[in-house]
Amino acid sequence: MTDATAVNLSAAAATDVGLVRRANEDAALAERPVFVVADGMGGYEAGDRASAAVVAAFREHVAGRTVATLADVRTALATASDAVAAVAATTDRGAGSTVAGIALVDDEGEPAWLVFNVGDSRVYRHHGTVLEQLTVDHSLGQELVDNGALAPEDLATFERRNVITRAIGAPDSTADSWLLPVINGERLLICSDGLTSEVSDEGIRATLTMSGRPESAAAALVQRARQAGGRDNITVVVVDVVSGGLDDQGDATTGLPRPTPTNAPEVDDETTIPVRGRS
Repeated sequence: MTDATAVNLSAAAATDVGLVRRANEDAALAERPVFVVADGMGGYEAGDRASAAVVAAFREHVAGRTVATLADVRTALATASDAVAAVAATTDRGAGSTVAGIALVDDEGEPAWLVFNVGDSRVYRHHGTVLEQLTVDHSLGQELVDNGALAPEDLATFERRNVITRAIGAPDSTADSWLLPVINGERLLICSDGLTSEVSDEGIRATLTMSGRPESAAAALVQRARQAGGRDNITVVVVDVVSGGLDDQGDATTGLPRPTPTNAPEVDDETTIPVRGRS
């Protein structure tokens, strides 16, 4: 049995406005035991405030502890929702934010990651040379893939891929969550879609494999997205498990995602929210 307090982590964050946008509407937090990326929506006047409000909620309610709890994360999400609503109330176009993150928790005496997301910011797990996307996008494109109307390989070029179906500050801000074991030697990546819209999963995998420390990996991912076009803000957090986790992934059990509601409104992360309700 491994105590979650003994887990040794190394982490770094990097963000860049990109080559097209006027302002950076992303925000990140990398303060044990929580690591978060938020991508704001609502345009120049509100997107940055919305993402900053999400990060502030997690800094207040989760950051600074050695180990988090599910209650901590729930409180942070609720506080973030209220704070983004307050931002939206001051604008004509509304405001919202995606959020994706991981929190180090204790699961019946074993260290575990509580992985969560709202929207299309993502969490990946890299171990050895294998990359796995842990979160599932709340987006129109992902829904079309899930029901067979869009091929997975066409998702990256789908013209409405920026339309998301859940966001903090939108009518549906429900977070999906998973409970996963902490594995020694694994590398977790949390990122906004400014990375994933420019760099393929294979490109991300190769960069994480070849990079050394988290600082180098984070900088390399941002640079790769810029070189590919940098059409959106780019934000990444890289977390390495140095020691204190499980040595054998075969001993681990993986949690299942929470049930997801239907009939969620669509949100466009480049314009206003909500765009329209779904019938």
